[in-house]
Order: sequence, then structure tokens, then C-alpha cells
Amino acid sequence: MKSFLKLVLLTLVLLMVALISALTAMRVAIHGREVPVPKLIGLTPIEAERVAAANGLQVQIERRYYSSAVPEGRVMSQVPDPGEKVRRGWQLRVAESLGPQRVAIPDVMGQTSRAASINIQRRGLDIGTTAVLHVADPAPDQVLAQSPPPNASGISAPRLSLLLTAAPNPQSFVMPNFVGQPLGTVSQTLQSAGIHIANVSVASGEALPAWAVQTSSPDVAPSPAGSASPFSLILAQAPAAGQKITVGSTVTFEVSR
Repeated sequence: MKSFLKLVLLTLVLLMVALISALTAMRVAIHGREVPVPKLIGLTPIEAERVAAANGLQVQIERRYYSSAVPEGRVMSQVPDPGEKVRRGWQLRVAESLGPQRVAIPDVMGQTSRAASINIQRRGLDIGTTAVLHVADPAPDQVLAQSPPPNASGISAPRLSLLLTAAPNPQSFVMPNFVGQPLGTVSQTLQSAGIHIANVSVASGEALPAWAVQTSSPDVAPSPAGSASPFSLILAQAPAAGQKITVGSTVTFEVSR
């Protein structure tokens, strides 16, 4: 029995030693592939790529900014910072200096988005964020605002963000429940709200086009059998009550004779 316990303890000790050795080897392998990030600030992109490659790293130019302090064509910032440790093959992100601002910011206010884009790109600038504002006036697809403003100086990036106009969103309603109401009254209500009746079907299954639906006042005599009249009661509707509809939408009804 004692020999068996000694064997079990010895096995456990060997397993612990093997596990610790494996973890140590893994840690050494991971940290052994780490390298310090070199300083790239002040170098040209080609020099930065050469220095990074010598350390098993890569370089990507993510941004270009105006700078009066860093000469044009030189790295002005980098991520990660110099001295930090990263794995080999890591991609270093850098920003390149464009030197002092020499391009005048154009005035594109009131221009269409296409004209503004051409005007901006012709000056070697980029289009930044484009937002849309739904307004009734002025006409849609016109520049309502720009950032930076015209002739701005001391800007950081060579790009313009634009605010464009767009047609206003159509007015929306929640579809009421018209079931059980006379077709004539409902038709007048929908017409005043800008909603159109596309089709009316009589309960027998006969479908009537919109032009055949009588929308006159209830004192008008009913139309001949087989057609809908202002007195016909609505049995079903589409869209259903509670659904969202907009001005210009169409609805269909099923009515009684």
C-alpha cells in the first residue's frame, strides 16, 4: 500500500513538473517573439518602413495632417509609442505630416453634392463626414453647412465635412380602426389626410376599382346592388389598425353590400 501511494505521489510530482515546464516554455516562446517599438517620428515613410522591417514590424500610414512643426513628408505621430513591446509582425500606425497648410478652403455652400465634391477634390482635399438634414427649403441635395468654414486657416486635416439638404420625410399616421364605419365617411376622412383608396371589395367577392367607390355624403341614395355605396359598412381593412402609414399611401377595404 505504501509503495502504491509513493508511486501516486511521484506521478503527481512529475505531472506538476511537466506542467510548469510547459507553461515556462510557452511564456518564453511568447515573450521571446516580442520586440520593442522603434521611434519612427521624424522619419520619412520609406525610412520608417525600413526601420520597422529590421525589427520584424510593419508600418501603415493611417492619416495625413497639416503641421507647422513637423516637415512635410515626415512621420509626426505613431501608435504604439516608442519603447513599447509588441509581437513580431505587429503593424505600427503612423500619421504623416503635410507641412503647413497651403490650400485655401473653398466655399461650397449652396452647391449640389456633386459640384461640391468636384470643387473639394480639385484642390487636393478629401470629403470627410457627410450628414443629411431633411428640410422643406432649400431644394434637396444642396450643401447647407461645411466644416471647416470657407477660407479657414490652421486646420489639422485636409478634409471637409458636409451637411446636405434632403426632402422632408412624408407625414406619417397611425392607421385607425375603420371596421364597422360607413365607407362614405371613412373615404372623406382619408381624402382629407392625403391617403388614397386603392381598392374596395364587396363581401360577395366582387372587387371594385377606386374610381367606382362613391364618396359622396350619406344622404345620397345607395348605388345599385353589387357595388359599394357610402352606406356600406367596412368589414376589413389593409393596412390593419395600428400600423404606420404615410401621406400618399393607399388602403384597401372589404365592405358589406
